[in-house]
Amino acid sequence: MRRDNLFLPAPREIRVAGVLATLPGLAAVGFAVVLFVDALLGTTQTAGGNSVYGQAFYYALIGGGMLACGFGLLSGRTWARTPAFVLALIVGGIGWYALGPSGRPLWGVPVLVLAVALVVLLFRAPSRAWALGEYPVKEPDRE
Repeated sequence: MRRDNLFLPAPREIRVAGVLATLPGLAAVGFAVVLFVDALLGTTQTAGGNSVYGQAFYYALIGGGMLACGFGLLSGRTWARTPAFVLALIVGGIGWYALGPSGRPLWGVPVLVLAVALVVLLFRAPSRAWALGEYPVKEPDRE
């Protein structure tokens, strides 16, 4: 596979959105690892027969999807734009809940800012043009 086929041309907004989309994925995978290790060591208290292993698997699965979406944007794959938007809506809801009902503005404000920034980056004019296939592509010089 040629290197120029690996990274498709995408605007800077999409690349930055890819970085921002990977952050919640890294957090979810990290949380899954912590849950799994705590379950292995027996330090996690379970109430009502809840499976900590199941929770760890769930967060690893969700985090893996988020990472795939972020890496898709970083590598210029147009399929990743819509899942990244859905991810931004979910993360925005988490930030809103942490800010309001949960009373944790130190967590809520940065998460909400990340979600808003992701939505703005995904819907800027160059990002929309890229998603529609109208983004200008430079042809490599062939001599």
